[in-house]
Amino acid sequence: MGNQKQKWTAEEEEALLGGVAKHGPGKWKNILKDPEFAPFLTNRSNIDLKDKWRNLSVSTAGQGSKEKSRTPKIKAITAAPLPNVQHSAPAAPLLLTAPPDTVMDDAPNSTHEGKNAPRYNAMIFEAVSTTIDTNGCDIGAIVHYIEQRQEVPQNFRRLLSSRLRRLVAQGKLEKVENCYRIRKDTSLGTKTPAPKQKDVRPRQPLSSGLMTTSESVDDAANAAAYRVADAENKAYMAAEAVKEAERISKMAEDSDSMLQLVKDIYERCSRGEIVLLA
Repeated sequence: MGNQKQKWTAEEEEALLGGVAKHGPGKWKNILKDPEFAPFLTNRSNIDLKDKWRNLSVSTAGQGSKEKSRTPKIKAITAAPLPNVQHSAPAAPLLLTAPPDTVMDDAPNSTHEGKNAPRYNAMIFEAVSTTIDTNGCDIGAIVHYIEQRQEVPQNFRRLLSSRLRRLVAQGKLEKVENCYRIRKDTSLGTKTPAPKQKDVRPRQPLSSGLMTTSESVDDAANAAAYRVADAENKAYMAAEAVKEAERISKMAEDSDSMLQLVKDIYERCSRGEIVLLA
């Protein structure tokens, strides 16, 4: 028995692909820390993610080389004889040559394509995640991006179109006009969905409005008290200034009187009069 921990499940592969689409290749730590993908990758390390991503890319490139080497098949369809027809010639087999695209899309290939679905998804997510256009990129840009990096089958554009339609139907991509982009609300845990949280908004206390009004009244009262105190202080300062001005004016008057008295004494003394000071 092999180590069950090493086998990748479909949920783990989907989580890895979604993480690469969101964070980009090589951001393994970010993918493991992302709460959207972490529940599905609890048993995986950075090295596990790196090795799995490399295996997916290599397998996809190898699959492209194998599919290129396929040759068109020839299917023989025998015409069924018509009932109750006399003197009919023996039915001859009709040889129909199926075009390459038809052969590639037959039932065995569909099974093989389903087996390689995660690899196709990896290429598509990587191509779409590199675009800077808010509307995403069209199918031509996706094909060109992938062809520059690895070999693809001759009818890859047709397979890619089918895969894109499937991803849109699954809700992993969204189509904007003729472009595709990754849905921001993509959920990878469809089999084991987390319990949905009800849209519960925190109730505001009934007294919150009263408290707000009371706080506004208190603020207004404090502001009014401050202005009254400031006005009283300014009035007091003005009164003190008036008193000081009156004192200085009185000192000036006293000085003038004293000066006049000194002049009178000086004049009288200059005339030889005797002045007595009390």
